[in-house]
Amino acid sequence: MTNVVGSRAVFGVIVPSTNTVVEHDYWRSDIDGVAFRAGSMYIPHPVMDDNAGFEALLGQIRASIDDAVRDVLTAEPDRMVMGMSAETFWGGVDRNAAFEQRLRDRTGLPVTTGASSCRAALETLGARRIAVFSPYQPIADVEVGRFFTEAGFDVAAITGLRCRTAMDIARVDVPRLREVVAELDGPDVDAIVQVGTNLSFVGLADELEAELGKPVVAINSATLWHALRDHGIADQVKGCGQLLREY
Repeated sequence: MTNVVGSRAVFGVIVPSTNTVVEHDYWRSDIDGVAFRAGSMYIPHPVMDDNAGFEALLGQIRASIDDAVRDVLTAEPDRMVMGMSAETFWGGVDRNAAFEQRLRDRTGLPVTTGASSCRAALETLGARRIAVFSPYQPIADVEVGRFFTEAGFDVAAITGLRCRTAMDIARVDVPRLREVVAELDGPDVDAIVQVGTNLSFVGLADELEAELGKPVVAINSATLWHALRDHGIADQVKGCGQLLREY
């Protein structure tokens, strides 16, 4: 069900209404013949400054995801991509699988999620011991660590930036991101992983890979890579990390 600008594929992308980064990151890849249609999950109360606030934010996502999916389906996409990450890690490997199955049942389409994409990316890159950072509160970092551990990775460290609102995630600047990566990196770490789709990290991750000599996986690059490759599109993309450039 393609169209003129999406002659090879149209991906439906589900994002929180507070997210300004996912669509920018996907379009910057400039892949000929691939189009994106975003549907927003309404977030009227974006405060997430403690564990309770973060759980309340997830509640808003869960309450609005069906409407976002409904809206995207009117564009007749070929695949659904979850442009949000916390919910896809929540509950570990089995709950992520159940989440994906519900979306497949609801849409009749193949599904890409952040958790599964990061897992596939790390397996492709041959990384086993990882360090992770997020914009989240501690309750969410526990769930992220749980998913990766259940998926068979050794999580050396996980750091949450403790952003106070969903919009603040997009305000984290390059110096702070470099600082966090420097704190996490070490000779015993195979790869750095970033989760939280509203963090602007794709371009910086590409730079850091060259500087550190190891994979630095930005979640938006991982989901785009997974969606493309699983859809049979093998275009290599520069400036978005070695996943999209080499695999």
